[in-house]
Amino acid sequence: MKDFKFYAPTYVQFGRDAELKTGELVKKFGGKKVLLHYGGQSAIKSGLLKRVEDSLTQSGIQFVKLGGVVPNPRVSLVREGIELCIKENIDFLLAVGGGSVIDSCKAISAGRFYNGDVWDLYLRKGVATEYLPLGCVLTIPAAGSEMSDGSVITNEDGGLKKDYCVDEFRCKFAVMNPELTYTLPAWQTACGVTDIMMHTMERYFSKDDEMEITNSLAEAVLRTAKSQVKIALANPTDYTSRAQIMWAGSVAHNDLTGCGTSGDWATHMLEHELSGMFDVSHGAGLAAMWGSWARYTMHENIARFARFAVNVMGVEQDFHSQEATAEAGIKAMEEFYHSIGMPTSIHELIGKEISDKEIEEMADKCSNNGTQTIGALKVLNRQDMINIYKMAK
Repeated sequence: MKDFKFYAPTYVQFGRDAELKTGELVKKFGGKKVLLHYGGQSAIKSGLLKRVEDSLTQSGIQFVKLGGVVPNPRVSLVREGIELCIKENIDFLLAVGGGSVIDSCKAISAGRFYNGDVWDLYLRKGVATEYLPLGCVLTIPAAGSEMSDGSVITNEDGGLKKDYCVDEFRCKFAVMNPELTYTLPAWQTACGVTDIMMHTMERYFSKDDEMEITNSLAEAVLRTAKSQVKIALANPTDYTSRAQIMWAGSVAHNDLTGCGTSGDWATHMLEHELSGMFDVSHGAGLAAMWGSWARYTMHENIARFARFAVNVMGVEQDFHSQEATAEAGIKAMEEFYHSIGMPTSIHELIGKEISDKEIEEMADKCSNNGTQTIGALKVLNRQDMINIYKMAK
């Protein structure tokens, strides 16, 4: 068991009409003038943005708006947000949307007082020492950014996708109304649940086996997400399933399911290069990569993969072969992905064959031209990355 810290300071307002409390919460956490950050037209057409604006006004909170966040959020809009914060003397950031909007807000938070270009932080060329506080109104359960310490941003110049993680990125509050997720398309719902499950699996597949309470919590989150997504896809306005998925997204990425273990995160790092190159949905990219990563690394802890097969996927234990049980669990997971409309190969993901040249380029970016490794269950070098990408073709 590893020593660990657990820090989850986010105040959660969960339930029907929770967004009506937004103004009170901004005031509670010291905000006086807010940058209201959001994505496209859905927040406007649904009336959500107006309800949030009214709540801010009723609490005496001034605000300016910046929309336009897209999936795989762009550093160009982050830079625009930083300039707007400086110009308008913003003292609090409010994200209304999913993980992409929250991640963009976090980047603005880091860049507001940084003496340099915000992208340098994501390249590990600098460290911010002061941050703007932020809160969020969550509309898409997936990334877990509402309670995590991380932000992932894409630089259009070169198609690079990088993360930056600090405790200052943890939202002061997160407003969660499951009813706001009723209109999510089936694809987005499935991608979100895939991301939720992968956040737990990245922590669960570890060589650290002694922390039984963490392992059991992780398995419960995985089983719940797996069962509830089927209900939500069949009945998009089922409040109970939507609520459980929404809370699972937060629990999966606030570090609770990783206490005492070493996270792996190789699948995420491999996928970042896929979505950086092809601008695909993050959850779908994870589904496309996971089976190949699992088969490539499962012998590092075959007992853990066999346990996953039985306890999460409901596979019957083969008492003669842990390897057979583990392989059956990986296959069952891939069948689950297909059952909710997710791909299990790069070809399915992007609709064409990926070239060896493209694989080499992704491996170069992921390994920083062969100078860094990824993963913890099995440490992966550049050639390992190439091998997994080729398995996933």
